Amino acid sequence: MPLNFEARDRPSGVVRAVAPVVAIALTGVFGLVLFWLLGHSPVTALHAYFVAPVSSVRGLAELALSATPLVLCAVGLAVGFRANVWNIGAEGQLLIGATCGGGFALMVQDFGGAGPCVLPAMLVAGIGGGMAWAAIPAVLKVRFGASEILTSLMLTYVAGLVLGYAVHGPLRDPDGFGFPESKLFEDDALLPILVAGTRLNLAAPLALGVAAVAWLAMARSLIGFELKVIGVAPHAATYAGFSPRRAVWIGFLVSGGLAGLAGVCEVAGPIGQLTPEFSPGYGFTAIIVAFLGRLHPLGIVLAGLVMALTYLGAEQAKITLGLPEAVTGVFQGMVLFFLLATDGLAHLRVRWRRTRPAEAGA
Repeated sequence: MPLNFEARDRPSGVVRAVAPVVAIALTGVFGLVLFWLLGHSPVTALHAYFVAPVSSVRGLAELALSATPLVLCAVGLAVGFRANVWNIGAEGQLLIGATCGGGFALMVQDFGGAGPCVLPAMLVAGIGGGMAWAAIPAVLKVRFGASEILTSLMLTYVAGLVLGYAVHGPLRDPDGFGFPESKLFEDDALLPILVAGTRLNLAAPLALGVAAVAWLAMARSLIGFELKVIGVAPHAATYAGFSPRRAVWIGFLVSGGLAGLAGVCEVAGPIGQLTPEFSPGYGFTAIIVAFLGRLHPLGIVLAGLVMALTYLGAEQAKITLGLPEAVTGVFQGMVLFFLLATDGLAHLRVRWRRTRPAEAGA
């Protein structure tokens, strides 16, 4: 009775709906095996990784804080992904947004002009920096037909060098004993704290607002409809007069702007200054978040919380069990692997074919 896979006429909506849940469940099961292979009690390790980090108000606040940049970046990426615009450089756009927003705040501080308008201007500078950096692969794609996957990815490493130059050079704190970091931002350049005794700040509700606006734009606007049609049926979109070039620009500018906003919110929030490695790879993890959330803003918010837990869990497991931080990457990789695997089943139908006696004898 061999197992056969037959192609479906159309993808299964049920399988696609439950695929993220199945992927997370399989990640948990294989996580138990991973902890056992590392010499730890699977139940104890799983509790330390997934339960202990969110067992207090402070832990829940940290979860929301870590999910915020993931949600901002992933919502922007989802806008482009729906139109088959593959921006893989959100991490670089996040770094440039932080550099622009933080650099503006430091410039204002040097001139003694800090005030209530500094923070909004910082956010605008961060958005503008991310959009400008995302415009580079957009131009290369539209004008020369260059692969946006390669150009946006390679620019990420250039952005890291730009940030490194800034904190080692013109933006370095002269009183910082030579450490590659900027001055601490003044209070006017910091996001307000929402819950006393925690680090949760205004960026969290801002990310929820962005997700809500993105949902309305994608579901109720002509631009959202245009992007969907270009992604699903590009030939029909061309026939209808929709412009693929405009989709490229919209996808890159929206995703770049939101990634830049995520970057400046990080340095104006829990970090409070520019440092060369303030991001643990939020821009890359946001790609997984976007697909785990099915490119839907609500799903992205939930997926962002799940992936943020992998960061918190790694820190908790490192402290209590001595597990390496690389476990974070392993869990994120397993989520993506199982998501891709379960997605493949949406396009296939499993059939059990009975083997006839003649076939068995042959």
